[in-house]
Amino acid sequence: MTTPAPRKIVFATNNRHKLREIREIMGDGWQVMSLEEIGCHDDIPETADTLRGNAEIKARYVKTHYGYDCFADDTGLLVDALNGAPGVYSARYAGPGHDSAANMALLLKNLEGQANRKAHFSTVICLICGDETRFFEGRVDGEITLNPAGAEGFGYDPVFRPDGEIRTFAEMTDAEKNAISHRGRATRQLTAFLASI
Repeated sequence: MTTPAPRKIVFATNNRHKLREIREIMGDGWQVMSLEEIGCHDDIPETADTLRGNAEIKARYVKTHYGYDCFADDTGLLVDALNGAPGVYSARYAGPGHDSAANMALLLKNLEGQANRKAHFSTVICLICGDETRFFEGRVDGEITLNPAGAEGFGYDPVFRPDGEIRTFAEMTDAEKNAISHRGRATRQLTAFLASI
């Protein structure tokens, strides 16, 4: 028996870290293509004030302009003591440059002296497949550490320790993180849905 060819779908990102995570979670049955791989070099604006809204903007842009079935995600870190900040602005918390080190430094500065360091990551995926639009959400609760730890992962991973763990996301292997992460949970819902159609 021959192995069936992987199904193709576009993930509306050029973030290589996200792309690697998604490909690992979805597995060999899928050929997940980036924006670059479909020739999209546009700077898609993320102008919504919710994760769900930004995910839909990106997916709809690709479907409208390039014609591909597509999914997009938006992820935020929501910190209780900061009234849910940085939230939808997580990637540009310290400015428009998407500088992870600067974002983490500002977060830790803003939490100085705070006893309550509870936080959660939330990922919303928007899938546009044919004429259908679907949303999938994943969440993981935890806390912000006093100092960064670990060299794996990306974004705020070095300062986020999920509940029940003694390590930050950045101290885990990709497989360990993907098994419990917000993006892992949302992506497994997406993959299950795609397998059913």
